[in-house]
Formats: sequence, structure tokens, C-alpha cells
Amino acid sequence: MAALFAAEDLIAEEWRPRFNIAPTVRAPVVRRSRSRGRAQPSEEPGAEGGRVVDLARWGLVPPWASDVSIGNRMFNARIETVSTSKAYRRPFAARRALVPADGWYEWRKLPGGGKQPYFFTRPGGVVFAGLWERWDRGETSMLSFTVLTCPAVNEEFEAVHDRMPYVLPPERFAAWLGEEDADEGELLAGPDAALPESIEIRKVGRAVGRTSNDGPELVRAVESEDRPPTLPGM
Repeated sequence: MAALFAAEDLIAEEWRPRFNIAPTVRAPVVRRSRSRGRAQPSEEPGAEGGRVVDLARWGLVPPWASDVSIGNRMFNARIETVSTSKAYRRPFAARRALVPADGWYEWRKLPGGGKQPYFFTRPGGVVFAGLWERWDRGETSMLSFTVLTCPAVNEEFEAVHDRMPYVLPPERFAAWLGEEDADEGELLAGPDAALPESIEIRKVGRAVGRTSNDGPELVRAVESEDRPPTLPGM
């Protein structure tokens, strides 16, 4: 990932790739750091910070929070309100991140009850628009992030779920990280119209609903399952 995003690696051997990442679990993010990182060609001379690949807890914990439990319900930020909400407007203005993944899971409600999980993926993976914050209390310092969501881009996506992660194309990475100038409308323009053409929507087993489950079998296509899942993931 450090090579892919031309960033300094701050993770090293601290993280093992997973097939089932749920809120409260740490995952890699690409962000800008004032003291570390690789500067990009698009940056002005003297621009603050360079790119780093870092580990962060999924579920944003604002600096003003009394404890980290608030992050348990702040794992998604809606694209429609991210620039104005108390929790997200500050990181949206100054702490935007890229969140790389092989894909994401969504659950479709079944007419007879329960839910069926699907895995949205494509060769080379996807990159979500994210935000990050640092929470400090005494000697404790924690990095956390959230993923932006937007309305489903077409009827096929909406048939599974009416919302989806905000997937960024490579040409928007620099602007999202603040390395290039872009106004709010450009930043929040939504996924590229061509995105659905590259995405495979795959029905997968309900074992992904248990966060302790992990392994390549979770993303393999299945015909049918019977028990409902619990937590969403990516």
C-alpha cells in the first residue's frame, strides 16, 4: 500500500490483512502527516506534511469526546451532512483520508425476514473517502477514522442497499487529501458514473456477520444461506 499510494509506511509488521473488518477494528488509512510522509509532486513548496499509511480504529472519536465509545456509532459519515455536522465538519475541512479495501459488504433485507450479505468488489480493490482524528487523554493517544457514505449509484446497487461507501477514483486522491485545491462541491461530487461497470456484486455466506470469522471463504460466492448476520463490515 505504501508503494501504491506513494506514502511512507508507518504500519510495518503491526497489521495482518483481514477478510472481515468491522467497526472498532483497526485498519490501514492513507493520510497526511505534518511530521512524516512523502511529499507529492502536486504540493506547493513548503506545504505541510506528506502521505503516510497508518493504522486507525474504525469509528471516529472526536477530540472533545469524553471516551472512545462514541466511535462505536460514528463509523459512517453521510456525504449530505459531513461538511456541516458538529462531529465531522472539522476533520472534513482538514483531516481527510483514503481508506483502501478489496471491497465492501452490504446486506439486503429479505421479504420473509433476515438479511442476505453481498460482497461488492473489483480487481485492484477500491478506495473509500474517509476522515481521521486523533484523540488524546493523558498518555493515551488513538487514531480513528470514518468512511463517507452516499446514495447507491444505480438500481442494481440499490436493490441490495440504498446507500454505499463513497468510492474515489485515483484522479481525486490528491484533492481529497488536500494536496490540490478543490471546492466542497468537487470534493463531494459522489462516485464516478462509470464505477458500476467495474464492480462485481457477489452473494456471500452469512458467516461474515460474525466479526470473529475471518478467511477467504467469506468473500466466495454462495447460492443460499439461512441465518441472518449481525454487524456490517468492509
